[in-house]
Amino acid sequence: MKIVAVTSCPTGIAHTYMAAEALEQAAHAAGHEILVETQGAAGADPVPPAEIAAAQAVVFAADVEVRDRARFAGKPLVEASVKSAINDAAALIAKAEAAAAAAPAVASGAAPAAFPAAAVSGGSGGAEGVTLKGVGTRLRTWLMTGVSYMIPFVAAGGLMIALAFMFGGAVVKFKVVGGTYEGHTYAAITDYSKLLGQAGWAGVMFEIGNVAFSMLVPILAGFIAYAIVDRPGIVPGIVSGLIASLVGAGYLGGLIGGLLAGGVVYAIMKLRLPRFLSALMPVLIIPLISTVIVGGLMFLVVGEPVAAAQRGLTSWLNGLSGTNAALLGAVLGLMMAFDMGGPVNKVAYSFGLAGLASGNLTVMAAVMAAGMTPPIALALATVVRPKLFTPAERKAGNAAWLLGASFITEGAIPFAAADPLRVIPSLMTGSAVTGALSMQFGATSRAPHGGIWVIGLIGHPVQYIIALLAGILVSAGCVIGAKHIRRRPVTDSADAGSADADAAAPSATPVPVG
Repeated sequence: MKIVAVTSCPTGIAHTYMAAEALEQAAHAAGHEILVETQGAAGADPVPPAEIAAAQAVVFAADVEVRDRARFAGKPLVEASVKSAINDAAALIAKAEAAAAAAPAVASGAAPAAFPAAAVSGGSGGAEGVTLKGVGTRLRTWLMTGVSYMIPFVAAGGLMIALAFMFGGAVVKFKVVGGTYEGHTYAAITDYSKLLGQAGWAGVMFEIGNVAFSMLVPILAGFIAYAIVDRPGIVPGIVSGLIASLVGAGYLGGLIGGLLAGGVVYAIMKLRLPRFLSALMPVLIIPLISTVIVGGLMFLVVGEPVAAAQRGLTSWLNGLSGTNAALLGAVLGLMMAFDMGGPVNKVAYSFGLAGLASGNLTVMAAVMAAGMTPPIALALATVVRPKLFTPAERKAGNAAWLLGASFITEGAIPFAAADPLRVIPSLMTGSAVTGALSMQFGATSRAPHGGIWVIGLIGHPVQYIIALLAGILVSAGCVIGAKHIRRRPVTDSADAGSADADAAAPSATPVPVG
């Protein structure tokens, strides 16, 4: 049978491609043809319409809204999370077989027949059947879609600002936006033709990064609305995000504004208007009415209460010290290692971004260090006790050094998928240690990503590395200890058998390292 699939995760780096690889291997093992469209950070290579038309079933393994999903209308559809595809792709393929058998003939252009992957852990339901679980799943998908579009702006703007501070010192900010620094008062630049002369190249980088970083909240809000109602939601969503930034509602205001914009547009689209007005709906009526309603609500109703909550959150973060800071770091570390790039991990990362946007740099440092710990710890464990790991895991360990150093926590997934009860608690323990120590030491990060390669942008770098090494050693020790419990070490003969099995396995699509 012929299957087409789409995989997509919030960052579009590792999970997207690992899910595609798992689906390809499972489909080939079951004797099926499959063509997977990866909607990753580098864009997508769409499945040709002829392949979609010939397919008997469609599989969506996505934690964000699938782009242009109308192309797959009329096909039996199985929906699940990316993690479900990585952990048990065979179950999704079996579900696709059942879906195809249950819907032998569906007219082209009809609504997709949704077959929720309820039997698969983490699976999400279709659009039909609004249950509490379904609403929660859809809400998470909408929020993660907004985060996925926001992250490139955060990375570009945040790193540019961080590099400006690295090359120009802390004074560069005052040379651009004005203020007093070490007794010297600087006027804000209003004539940007003088930017280079007054602030140098570091000032130019700061201002570019500042502009890109200022788009964080509008893009978040705009693409949350986009996830709910597609393109009609972008204008009111982005406007709600701009208003959230203007009134000081920040990240929280962007989340609420995006959901509000999506809901208002959805309600307007349900209106039945005369035929002569229908043509004006997408270009005039929806953008105008939705923007007026959402903008008015953001200014008059939502803005100030959310701005007060945002100020409270910022004040709380800035006031953390000692035991409180260490406890927060430990909790963030546990979240970063719990699902290694999944929804819980992304919540912790988003919290770090919120802190970064509000000027608190310690949370981002703790989040990044805790996210680097799991892959490096497993790589170390494969070197210290190789007999406890299969040949495939040892190969994954070789790649995990670079993945971990680059803050790609997903490098730990192959180990966790193979032995979750031993690996995941061990990784959570080490990441909690790293997060707690990083916060206790007061380490800071001006960069929202980059791992060890942005160490020049880390405050208290020596203590930061100590926190990272401590967590790595704890996780590696816990993994090795746990694998000795009721488990025989992998023997040379087993290695050979596994190697033969690896050689016989179908070739996989290379996973890009982002």
